[in-house]
Amino acid sequence: MWKIPDAINHNILLLTHTVYKMQNIYKNKTILITGHTGFKGSWLSLWLQNLGANVYGFSLDPPSIPSNYIASNLSAIINEEINDVGNHDYISRYIKKIEPDFVFHLAAQALVRPSYEDPLETIATNAL
Repeated sequence: MWKIPDAINHNILLLTHTVYKMQNIYKNKTILITGHTGFKGSWLSLWLQNLGANVYGFSLDPPSIPSNYIASNLSAIINEEINDVGNHDYISRYIKKIEPDFVFHLAAQALVRPSYEDPLETIATNAL
């Protein structure tokens, strides 16, 4: 019979303990994720929702097709607002309205060429 090495057992226990602790941190918490329609934001939204968080997304439409956001039908799973983080008055009102316990700012202009073409817009988006 094949035996799992002790190091792997230790890593599995550590991972299980870490997930359990994270579930306790995020369960029933209100979380705002900017950039929730992007690749990382959509995965984070799904993961936190599975941990029992009340997830709110704030982002532009999905940046690409195909996208994890569309494939996972995220708009039916979390609360969301499709808007631009550059709209500071609107996002300020949104944050006050939902009163998040945690904010993950993943909205970004990450492409190099557009950042050279409009550096101020890149800074405004990435720095919120």
